[in-house]
Amino acid sequence: MYWKQSEKTDSQSFLQIHEGDGFIKRRSLFEKVSQLPIRIEVWELEEGVSEGDHTHEDDASLEEMYYFLSGEGEMSVGGKRIEVFTNDSVMIPPGIDHGIRNIGKTPLKMIIIWGVPIGQYTHI
Repeated sequence: MYWKQSEKTDSQSFLQIHEGDGFIKRRSLFEKVSQLPIRIEVWELEEGVSEGDHTHEDDASLEEMYYFLSGEGEMSVGGKRIEVFTNDSVMIPPGIDHGIRNIGKTPLKMIIIWGVPIGQYTHI
């Protein structure tokens, strides 16, 4: 058995996140069928849209990874500003303040993965 999703048929939501500017287009990947201890979404931010700076007060152990599919953005991570572009990735450790803004003229599209680390990682 397998599951397949398609951007053309998946349900999408448009939400203001962490008091950011504008609304982020979000699409969840395999949320109802995956047994992994993570969530995966595709986000798309139009020009000027942002996810507000935040830490995860409700779950201080939450770790996040951003992988940028297209566009140009600026992340704030622990008080620093870093530019991000297509094919860049950024990992946010637990408890670090962070946010993202589209600073380009085209949509900023990314995959965001988050979850609670389950201990020491074993490298293959």
